[in-house]
Amino acid sequence: MVHITRRERFSAAHKLAHPNWSNEKNHDTFGKCANPNWHGHNYNLWVTVKGEPEPLTGFVVDLSALGDVIKDKVIQHVDHKNLNLDVPFTKHLMTSTENLAIAIWNELENSVIKLGAELHCVKISETENNYVEYFG
Repeated sequence: MVHITRRERFSAAHKLAHPNWSNEKNHDTFGKCANPNWHGHNYNLWVTVKGEPEPLTGFVVDLSALGDVIKDKVIQHVDHKNLNLDVPFTKHLMTSTENLAIAIWNELENSVIKLGAELHCVKISETENNYVEYFG
């Protein structure tokens, strides 16, 4: 079994705030991430797939095709968007990085299977100090 990873990048805004809580409680819980005027990140997204290399090409998956799937299913929807308002697959969520990783997994899984591989991990960093990995 071979694992191969494609990295993409996007910039997006979001806010962590429970709609039924006061501004004070949201700030106490989420800190500056509850800024009423939103805030943004320059995200890094790593998508790792796994499988056996195809004998003729030696590829688990064509990385260009994987990149196209990631751009089509995820990047075009999230880049320079507000995750809470603009993105169909995240606007119903508390847009933590954890929930974002799960949502991206759900957007990619079937398309990765169609490429002949299995989705192994979605990894997202929103800062250079923090990242989330989701393994489905």
